[in-house]
Order: sequence, then C-alpha cells, then structure tokens
Amino acid sequence: MLKRENGRQTRELLESLVRKDHPYRKILELVDFAELLKPFHKLYSTKGAAGIAVEAGFKCLLVQFFDDLSDRQMENALKDNFPVKWFCGFELTAQTPDHSYFGKLRSRIGTENLAGLFNQITEQLKAKNLVGNVFTFVDATMIVSKIALWEERDKAIKDGFGKLNNENVSDYSARLT
Repeated sequence: MLKRENGRQTRELLESLVRKDHPYRKILELVDFAELLKPFHKLYSTKGAAGIAVEAGFKCLLVQFFDDLSDRQMENALKDNFPVKWFCGFELTAQTPDHSYFGKLRSRIGTENLAGLFNQITEQLKAKNLVGNVFTFVDATMIVSKIALWEERDKAIKDGFGKLNNENVSDYSARLT
C-alpha cells in the first residue's frame, strides 16, 4: 500500500491510470488555470487550515458543468473516477470535497464570473478545434439558471420533497420565464 509520504509516487500512479488521449490531458495542456484563476485567490484566507486550492475547486466545477453532474454526483466522481480526480488535482488517496463544497464555491466565485471563466476556456478549446458550438454560451442566463438550479434542488430536498420536479419547481425557481 502506498503511503501519503509517497505523494509523488501516488500522483504518478494516478496519472498512469488516465489514458494518454483523454480529453482532460488536452485541456490541461491548453488552459493555464493558475493564470486564469489568479484574480480569485483573494477569495481565500491565509489563516487557518489549508483548504482546497481554487484551481482544484474550479476544475471540479468545470467537470461538473461539462458532464452535467449534480453536486452529489460530482462528489462521487471525485471518489470513483480516476481521470476526474487526476484532472482536478487530487492525489489517489486524498480526501476530496463533499457535495456542500461546490455550492459554496459557486457562490464565492459568482455566477457572472463563472460564465466568463467557462466562456474563456471554451474559446481556447474552440481555437484549437477541440470543441464546436456545444459549449458556446449565447448569454449568461443559461449558466445562471443552471447554477441556481443546483441550489434550488438542494432546498427542495431539504424541505422534504425528495427532488425538484415539475410539481414543485415554481416554489423554488426564481428564474422561470
């Protein structure tokens, strides 16, 4: 069994489990996440225990958006999916965030900022002919609606409905037109 002090060894093992032609590899080659997210480092305090780096958290949100995952599905993807864990920057045996983290991070970054970041990444991928119009956002309302929907669904579940559906969506959705 590999121990935590062998972090490099566990990172190399995890990377070896991700196929060489995986799309996440190409995204990591093309997108400078450290530079892209530099303005958001101020959202984190330097006091207290170290948290999850904004780059890792944002990569989780990116995977979540591209794969249309709920917060709970994203939590499970980080536990069970080697390419996702590797892409997001977690070690093989590292503790990964639970579902509540993603909503907090989305709120901290802000929906308009997320829309801008997602669009920047999409433009970089389009410039290299890696995506077509699948991830093009005509306007930010789609992202605002999708981000708000996760919070609305969680509130409906907390209120005992079990899920957000057509019968109760009008009680929770502030963005219905």
